[in-house]
Amino acid sequence: MGMSFKFALFPAIAMSFVAGDAFAATEWNVSTWGKRRAFTEHLHKIAELVEQKTNGEFTMNISYGGLSKNRENLDGISVGAFEMAQFCAGYHPDKNPTITVLELPFLGVNTLEEEVAVSHAVYEHAAAQKDLARWNAKLLMTSPMPQYNVVGTGPAPHALEDFQGKRIRATGGLGKAFETVGATPTSVTATEAYNAMEAGVVDSVAFAQHAHLSFRTIDLADWWTANLNPGTVNCPIVVNTDAYEALSDEHRAALDSSVDEAIQHYLANYGKLLEKWETILAEKKVEKVAFSPEEIAKFEDKAATGTREQWIKDMEAQGIPGQELYDLVQATLKDIRGSN
Repeated sequence: MGMSFKFALFPAIAMSFVAGDAFAATEWNVSTWGKRRAFTEHLHKIAELVEQKTNGEFTMNISYGGLSKNRENLDGISVGAFEMAQFCAGYHPDKNPTITVLELPFLGVNTLEEEVAVSHAVYEHAAAQKDLARWNAKLLMTSPMPQYNVVGTGPAPHALEDFQGKRIRATGGLGKAFETVGATPTSVTATEAYNAMEAGVVDSVAFAQHAHLSFRTIDLADWWTANLNPGTVNCPIVVNTDAYEALSDEHRAALDSSVDEAIQHYLANYGKLLEKWETILAEKKVEKVAFSPEEIAKFEDKAATGTREQWIKDMEAQGIPGQELYDLVQATLKDIRGSN
Protein backbone atom coordinates (compact mmCIF):
# COMPACT_ATOMS: atom_id res chain seq x y z
CA MET A 1 0.00 0.00 0.00
CA GLY A 2 1.54 3.32 -1.05
CA MET A 3 2.08 6.17 1.35
CA SER A 4 -0.54 8.33 -0.39
CA PHE A 5 -3.17 5.64 0.11
CA LYS A 6 -2.21 5.23 3.77
CA PHE A 7 -2.97 8.89 4.30
CA ALA A 8 -6.29 8.36 2.51
CA LEU A 9 -7.34 5.99 5.27
CA PHE A 10 -8.02 9.01 7.44
CA PRO A 11 -11.28 10.77 6.53
CA ALA A 12 -10.47 13.88 4.55
CA ILE A 13 -12.82 16.05 6.56
CA ALA A 14 -9.88 17.06 8.78
CA MET A 15 -11.96 19.23 11.09
CA SER A 16 -10.22 21.27 13.76
CA PHE A 17 -11.26 23.76 16.39
CA VAL A 18 -10.83 27.42 15.60
CA ALA A 19 -12.22 30.55 17.27
CA GLY A 20 -13.55 28.83 20.32
CA ASP A 21 -16.17 26.16 19.51
CA ALA A 22 -16.51 26.90 15.80
CA PHE A 23 -15.52 24.18 13.32
CA ALA A 24 -13.23 24.71 10.37
CA ALA A 25 -14.52 24.05 6.89
CA THR A 26 -15.52 20.50 6.02
CA GLU A 27 -14.69 19.13 2.58
CA TRP A 28 -15.88 15.73 1.43
CA ASN A 29 -14.80 13.74 -1.60
CA VAL A 30 -17.57 11.87 -3.45
CA SER A 31 -16.86 8.94 -5.77
CA THR A 32 -19.05 7.93 -8.70
CA TRP A 33 -18.39 7.03 -12.37
CA GLY A 34 -19.23 7.85 -15.96
CA LYS A 35 -20.26 11.47 -16.40
CA ARG A 36 -22.86 13.79 -14.91
CA ARG A 37 -26.30 12.48 -15.88
CA ALA A 38 -29.80 11.89 -14.51
CA PHE A 39 -28.41 9.06 -12.35
CA THR A 40 -26.14 11.48 -10.44
CA GLU A 41 -28.27 14.63 -10.21
CA HIS A 42 -29.13 14.05 -6.55
CA LEU A 43 -25.41 14.04 -5.69
CA HIS A 44 -25.03 17.49 -7.20
CA LYS A 45 -28.22 18.72 -5.55
CA ILE A 46 -27.28 17.51 -2.07
CA ALA A 47 -23.85 19.12 -2.44
CA GLU A 48 -25.51 22.40 -3.43
CA LEU A 49 -27.99 22.27 -0.55
CA VAL A 50 -25.40 21.40 2.09
CA GLU A 51 -23.13 24.21 0.94
CA GLN A 52 -26.03 26.68 1.07
CA LYS A 53 -27.21 25.59 4.51
CA THR A 54 -23.72 25.85 6.03
CA ASN A 55 -22.78 29.12 4.33
CA GLY A 56 -20.05 27.39 2.38
CA GLU A 57 -18.49 25.62 5.38
CA PHE A 58 -19.41 22.10 4.17
CA THR A 59 -18.57 21.35 0.54
CA MET A 60 -18.39 18.23 -1.64
CA ASN A 61 -16.09 17.41 -4.54
CA ILE A 62 -17.83 14.96 -6.88
CA SER A 63 -15.40 12.81 -8.86
CA TYR A 64 -16.37 10.77 -11.93
CA GLY A 65 -13.89 7.91 -11.81
CA GLY A 66 -10.99 9.89 -10.42
CA LEU A 67 -11.10 8.35 -6.96
CA SER A 68 -12.04 4.73 -7.59
CA LYS A 69 -13.40 2.23 -10.08
CA ASN A 70 -17.15 1.74 -9.86
CA ARG A 71 -16.83 -1.81 -8.52
CA GLU A 72 -14.48 -0.59 -5.78
CA ASN A 73 -16.41 2.33 -4.33
CA LEU A 74 -17.64 0.34 -1.35
CA ASP A 75 -14.08 -0.75 -0.61
CA GLY A 76 -12.94 2.86 -0.76
CA ILE A 77 -15.66 3.87 1.68
CA SER A 78 -14.62 1.08 4.07
CA VAL A 79 -11.08 2.45 4.43
CA GLY A 80 -12.04 6.13 4.39
CA ALA A 81 -10.39 6.86 1.03
CA PHE A 82 -13.36 9.20 0.42
CA GLU A 83 -16.40 10.18 2.44
CA MET A 84 -19.34 9.51 0.09
CA ALA A 85 -19.86 7.13 -2.82
CA GLN A 86 -22.40 5.64 -5.19
CA PHE A 87 -22.43 1.95 -6.09
CA CYS A 88 -24.79 -0.65 -7.47
CA ALA A 89 -25.67 -3.75 -5.47
CA GLY A 90 -25.44 -6.04 -8.50
CA TYR A 91 -21.76 -5.19 -9.03
CA HIS A 92 -20.86 -7.16 -5.88
CA PRO A 93 -23.91 -8.91 -4.37
CA ASP A 94 -21.73 -10.83 -1.92
CA LYS A 95 -20.66 -7.53 -0.32
CA ASN A 96 -24.21 -6.22 0.16
CA PRO A 97 -26.59 -9.21 0.10
CA THR A 98 -29.46 -7.56 2.00
CA ILE A 99 -30.11 -4.82 -0.53
CA THR A 100 -30.10 -7.25 -3.45
CA VAL A 101 -33.73 -7.94 -2.51
CA LEU A 102 -34.41 -4.71 -4.41
CA GLU A 103 -32.96 -6.24 -7.58
CA LEU A 104 -35.21 -9.30 -7.64
CA PRO A 105 -37.17 -9.59 -10.90
CA PHE A 106 -40.81 -8.55 -11.11
CA LEU A 107 -41.03 -7.03 -7.63
CA GLY A 108 -44.07 -5.05 -8.78
CA VAL A 109 -42.53 -1.58 -8.45
CA ASN A 110 -44.22 0.67 -11.01
CA THR A 111 -42.89 4.21 -10.46
CA LEU A 112 -39.74 6.01 -9.36
CA GLU A 113 -41.59 7.20 -6.26
CA GLU A 114 -42.33 3.59 -5.34
CA GLU A 115 -38.69 2.70 -5.96
CA VAL A 116 -37.63 5.40 -3.48
CA ALA A 117 -40.11 4.14 -0.88
CA VAL A 118 -39.10 0.47 -1.04
CA SER A 119 -35.39 1.27 -1.18
CA HIS A 120 -35.44 3.51 1.87
CA ALA A 121 -37.59 1.02 3.78
CA VAL A 122 -34.96 -1.66 3.19
CA TYR A 123 -32.11 0.75 3.98
CA GLU A 124 -33.71 1.47 7.36
CA HIS A 125 -34.00 -2.22 8.25
CA ALA A 126 -31.56 -3.34 10.94
CA ALA A 127 -30.26 -6.20 8.79
CA ALA A 128 -29.34 -3.86 5.92
CA GLN A 129 -27.65 -1.42 8.28
CA LYS A 130 -25.67 -4.24 9.89
CA ASP A 131 -24.76 -5.55 6.44
CA LEU A 132 -23.32 -2.21 5.26
CA ALA A 133 -21.71 -1.51 8.63
CA ARG A 134 -19.21 -4.24 7.75
CA TRP A 135 -17.88 -1.73 5.20
CA ASN A 136 -17.99 1.21 7.62
CA ALA A 137 -20.82 2.51 5.42
CA LYS A 138 -24.02 4.31 6.31
CA LEU A 139 -26.84 4.16 3.74
CA LEU A 140 -27.92 7.72 2.93
CA MET A 141 -30.25 7.62 -0.07
CA THR A 142 -31.09 5.65 -3.18
CA SER A 143 -30.60 6.44 -6.87
CA PRO A 144 -34.07 5.46 -8.12
CA MET A 145 -34.25 4.05 -11.61
CA PRO A 146 -37.19 2.93 -13.72
CA GLN A 147 -37.67 -0.63 -14.83
CA TYR A 148 -34.86 -1.79 -17.09
CA ASN A 149 -35.44 -2.59 -20.72
CA VAL A 150 -33.15 -3.94 -23.39
CA VAL A 151 -31.53 -2.52 -26.51
CA GLY A 152 -29.88 -4.86 -28.95
CA THR A 153 -28.48 -5.52 -32.37
CA GLY A 154 -29.69 -7.92 -35.03
CA PRO A 155 -33.20 -9.37 -35.30
CA ALA A 156 -35.59 -7.95 -32.69
CA PRO A 157 -37.13 -10.36 -30.18
CA HIS A 158 -40.92 -10.56 -30.19
CA ALA A 159 -41.33 -13.64 -27.98
CA LEU A 160 -39.41 -15.02 -25.02
CA GLU A 161 -37.98 -17.77 -27.20
CA ASP A 162 -36.16 -15.11 -29.19
CA PHE A 163 -33.86 -14.43 -26.22
CA GLN A 164 -32.53 -17.98 -26.48
CA GLY A 165 -28.78 -17.74 -27.02
CA LYS A 166 -28.59 -13.95 -26.72
CA ARG A 167 -25.60 -12.58 -24.83
CA ILE A 168 -27.06 -9.87 -22.62
CA ARG A 169 -25.48 -7.37 -20.27
CA ALA A 170 -27.67 -7.77 -17.18
CA THR A 171 -26.54 -7.83 -13.55
CA GLY A 172 -27.95 -9.31 -10.34
CA GLY A 173 -31.51 -10.54 -10.35
CA LEU A 174 -32.04 -9.24 -13.88
CA GLY A 175 -29.30 -11.50 -15.14
CA LYS A 176 -30.92 -14.48 -13.45
CA ALA A 177 -34.27 -13.52 -14.96
CA PHE A 178 -32.93 -13.52 -18.50
CA GLU A 179 -31.11 -16.77 -17.82
CA THR A 180 -34.50 -18.43 -17.26
CA VAL A 181 -35.45 -17.70 -20.87
CA GLY A 182 -32.21 -19.00 -22.36
CA ALA A 183 -30.11 -15.84 -22.54
CA THR A 184 -26.52 -15.73 -21.31
CA PRO A 185 -26.08 -12.80 -18.90
CA THR A 186 -22.81 -11.00 -18.30
CA SER A 187 -22.15 -8.38 -15.65
CA VAL A 188 -19.81 -5.99 -17.43
CA THR A 189 -19.99 -2.57 -15.79
CA ALA A 190 -21.97 0.30 -17.24
CA THR A 191 -18.80 1.99 -18.47
CA GLU A 192 -17.79 -1.19 -20.32
CA ALA A 193 -21.17 -1.85 -21.94
CA TYR A 194 -20.70 0.17 -25.15
CA ASN A 195 -17.37 -1.44 -25.99
CA ALA A 196 -18.74 -4.90 -25.19
CA MET A 197 -21.70 -4.31 -27.48
CA GLU A 198 -19.58 -2.78 -30.26
CA ALA A 199 -17.13 -5.69 -30.13
CA GLY A 200 -19.91 -8.29 -30.16
CA VAL A 201 -19.08 -9.58 -26.68
CA VAL A 202 -22.76 -8.94 -25.96
CA ASP A 203 -25.54 -8.40 -28.47
CA SER A 204 -27.94 -6.71 -26.06
CA VAL A 205 -27.79 -4.52 -22.95
CA ALA A 206 -30.33 -4.04 -20.15
CA PHE A 207 -30.30 -0.48 -18.76
CA ALA A 208 -32.62 2.26 -17.65
CA GLN A 209 -33.17 4.97 -20.25
CA HIS A 210 -30.63 7.45 -18.88
CA ALA A 211 -27.87 4.84 -19.03
CA HIS A 212 -28.64 3.85 -22.62
CA LEU A 213 -28.11 7.54 -23.43
CA SER A 214 -25.12 8.23 -21.20
CA PHE A 215 -23.20 5.10 -22.13
CA ARG A 216 -24.28 5.37 -25.80
CA THR A 217 -25.66 1.85 -26.16
CA ILE A 218 -28.67 3.43 -27.86
CA ASP A 219 -26.29 4.56 -30.65
CA LEU A 220 -25.60 0.92 -31.54
CA ALA A 221 -29.16 -0.32 -31.11
CA ASP A 222 -31.47 -1.76 -33.74
CA TRP A 223 -34.33 -2.35 -31.29
CA TRP A 224 -35.65 -1.52 -27.81
CA THR A 225 -38.01 -3.54 -25.60
CA ALA A 226 -40.57 -0.95 -24.57
CA ASN A 227 -42.56 -2.89 -21.99
CA LEU A 228 -40.64 -5.95 -20.79
CA ASN A 229 -40.03 -4.28 -17.39
CA PRO A 230 -38.42 -7.22 -15.57
CA GLY A 231 -36.91 -5.18 -12.74
CA THR A 232 -34.16 -2.70 -12.02
CA VAL A 233 -30.90 -2.38 -10.14
CA ASN A 234 -30.39 -0.68 -6.81
CA CYS A 235 -27.65 1.89 -6.45
CA PRO A 236 -27.31 3.51 -3.03
CA ILE A 237 -25.42 6.58 -1.96
CA VAL A 238 -23.43 5.73 1.18
CA VAL A 239 -21.21 7.74 3.49
CA ASN A 240 -18.23 6.65 5.54
CA THR A 241 -19.54 6.15 9.07
CA ASP A 242 -16.52 7.71 10.77
CA ALA A 243 -16.75 10.80 8.57
CA TYR A 244 -20.48 11.10 9.24
CA GLU A 245 -20.07 10.81 13.00
CA ALA A 246 -17.22 13.34 12.96
CA LEU A 247 -19.46 16.03 11.47
CA SER A 248 -20.56 18.86 13.71
CA ASP A 249 -24.23 18.73 14.71
CA GLU A 250 -24.92 21.62 12.33
CA HIS A 251 -23.22 19.97 9.36
CA ARG A 252 -24.82 16.59 10.04
CA ALA A 253 -28.25 18.21 10.22
CA ALA A 254 -27.57 20.02 6.94
CA LEU A 255 -26.74 16.71 5.27
CA ASP A 256 -29.64 14.72 6.70
CA SER A 257 -32.22 17.42 6.02
CA SER A 258 -31.16 17.68 2.37
CA VAL A 259 -31.85 14.07 1.38
CA ASP A 260 -35.55 14.42 0.60
CA GLU A 261 -35.09 17.58 -1.47
CA ALA A 262 -32.21 16.01 -3.39
CA ILE A 263 -34.39 13.01 -4.21
CA GLN A 264 -37.28 15.22 -5.34
CA HIS A 265 -34.89 17.12 -7.63
CA TYR A 266 -33.72 13.78 -9.06
CA LEU A 267 -37.29 12.62 -9.71
CA ALA A 268 -38.26 15.86 -11.48
CA ASN A 269 -35.15 15.76 -13.64
CA TYR A 270 -35.63 12.10 -14.57
CA GLY A 271 -39.22 12.78 -15.51
CA LYS A 272 -38.05 15.28 -18.14
CA LEU A 273 -35.72 12.66 -19.63
CA LEU A 274 -38.53 10.09 -19.88
CA GLU A 275 -40.68 12.63 -21.73
CA LYS A 276 -37.99 12.91 -24.43
CA TRP A 277 -37.33 9.18 -24.80
CA GLU A 278 -39.85 8.50 -27.57
CA THR A 279 -38.38 11.31 -29.65
CA ILE A 280 -34.88 9.92 -29.18
CA LEU A 281 -35.95 6.46 -30.38
CA ALA A 282 -37.49 7.95 -33.50
CA GLU A 283 -34.45 10.12 -34.24
CA LYS A 284 -32.13 7.13 -34.00
CA LYS A 285 -34.50 4.88 -35.96
CA VAL A 286 -34.63 2.28 -33.20
CA GLU A 287 -37.43 -0.28 -33.53
CA LYS A 288 -39.76 -0.21 -30.54
CA VAL A 289 -40.72 -3.75 -29.53
CA ALA A 290 -43.86 -4.26 -27.46
CA PHE A 291 -44.41 -7.71 -25.96
CA SER A 292 -47.89 -9.14 -25.58
CA PRO A 293 -49.38 -9.40 -22.09
CA GLU A 294 -49.21 -13.17 -22.47
CA GLU A 295 -45.46 -13.11 -23.15
CA ILE A 296 -44.81 -10.79 -20.19
CA ALA A 297 -46.88 -13.01 -17.90
CA LYS A 298 -44.93 -16.01 -19.14
CA PHE A 299 -41.64 -14.22 -18.39
CA GLU A 300 -42.79 -13.31 -14.90
CA ASP A 301 -43.90 -16.89 -14.26
CA LYS A 302 -40.51 -18.23 -15.37
CA ALA A 303 -38.32 -15.64 -13.69
CA ALA A 304 -40.00 -14.34 -10.56
CA THR A 305 -41.00 -17.21 -8.29
CA GLY A 306 -37.97 -19.44 -8.64
CA THR A 307 -35.48 -16.58 -8.41
CA ARG A 308 -37.23 -15.12 -5.37
CA GLU A 309 -37.46 -18.43 -3.55
CA GLN A 310 -33.82 -19.23 -4.21
CA TRP A 311 -32.77 -15.76 -3.04
CA ILE A 312 -34.71 -16.15 0.21
CA LYS A 313 -33.24 -19.58 0.77
CA ASP A 314 -29.70 -18.31 0.16
CA MET A 315 -30.20 -15.35 2.49
CA GLU A 316 -31.68 -17.40 5.31
CA ALA A 317 -28.73 -19.82 5.04
CA GLN A 318 -26.45 -16.83 5.75
CA GLY A 319 -28.47 -15.75 8.77
CA ILE A 320 -30.07 -12.88 6.83
CA PRO A 321 -33.87 -12.45 7.15
CA GLY A 322 -34.59 -12.84 3.45
CA GLN A 323 -38.30 -13.51 3.76
CA GLU A 324 -38.70 -10.54 6.10
CA LEU A 325 -36.90 -8.22 3.68
CA TYR A 326 -38.98 -9.39 0.73
CA ASP A 327 -42.19 -9.00 2.75
CA LEU A 328 -41.07 -5.49 3.75
CA VAL A 329 -40.87 -4.50 0.09
CA GLN A 330 -44.37 -5.80 -0.60
CA ALA A 331 -45.81 -4.19 2.54
CA THR A 332 -44.23 -0.86 1.63
CA LEU A 333 -45.76 -0.98 -1.84
CA LYS A 334 -49.15 -1.72 -0.33
CA ASP A 335 -48.80 1.15 2.14
CA ILE A 336 -47.71 3.74 -0.40
CA ARG A 337 -50.50 2.82 -2.81
CA GLY A 338 -53.02 2.90 -0.01
CA SER A 339 -51.96 6.42 0.94
CA ASN A 340 -52.31 7.80 -2.60
